[in-house]
Amino acid sequence: MRKLSEPDAETTRSESKLVPAVERATRILDHVARTKTYPSLSDLSRELGIAKSSVHTLCRTLVELDLLIRRSDQTYQLGPHLMRWSNAFGQQSDVATEFASLWDKETGMPGATITLTVLDGGEVVYIAARNSEVSHSLIDFRAGMRLPAAFTATGKSFLSFLSDFEVKRLYASGLPQPRTPHSVQSIEDLLKQLHDTRQRGYSIDNQEVAEGIICFGASVLDSRNMPIAGVAVSLLAEEASQRERDEIIANIRRIATRLSARMGADLDRARLP
Repeated sequence: MRKLSEPDAETTRSESKLVPAVERATRILDHVARTKTYPSLSDLSRELGIAKSSVHTLCRTLVELDLLIRRSDQTYQLGPHLMRWSNAFGQQSDVATEFASLWDKETGMPGATITLTVLDGGEVVYIAARNSEVSHSLIDFRAGMRLPAAFTATGKSFLSFLSDFEVKRLYASGLPQPRTPHSVQSIEDLLKQLHDTRQRGYSIDNQEVAEGIICFGASVLDSRNMPIAGVAVSLLAEEASQRERDEIIANIRRIATRLSARMGADLDRARLP
């Protein structure tokens, strides 16, 4: 699976003037959150390349603020104050609202339909859609609409995060009735599609939902780096050149990345589909 990375993130970061103490404290918290063992001062200094004296001062401050807990063996774990931020973030974040706020900023997809879905069992439920006049004539995506996950671009992106065993268990009774002659009709073919999705970093519905419509999808990740929503772009299959498809794929992955960042995903460690 390909690594999810925010386009131009490094450039943006390098152009921003960071406060050294805040940046170092954040790195300490990130490291404590990611490590599988409780780190000591020496561990933090060595792993982060920060002087031990500076680490000591920063950790002491973080402990006083309940952002870290110093354990009896002089190692550190995350503190309870972080939960206040986590709860507030969850209350203030709405993927549908964030999705809508990006519509006007994305100008690289003329003539395309953009949709946002969530997974519900073996189906995707559409929670937002911007239909274009072109694709609207073949299929009208709307909020509340439900379609088989196995056929849709966002559904395939969701399913690609499952193991083959989990996919087989989900479709133990077989795949849904095909919507078009192009709809995937066997578990083996679906598993191959999901494997390809993981490898290339985006999903494809090639006329499986509606004949004449091709869709490209990507997942929106939450703070656990797990998919909470899917975004897709739909357009006429016969009118899209390879160059246009490449541009659309780049755009939809950029939207997914930006939404994932706003939902709290760890972009340095997240992997898409």
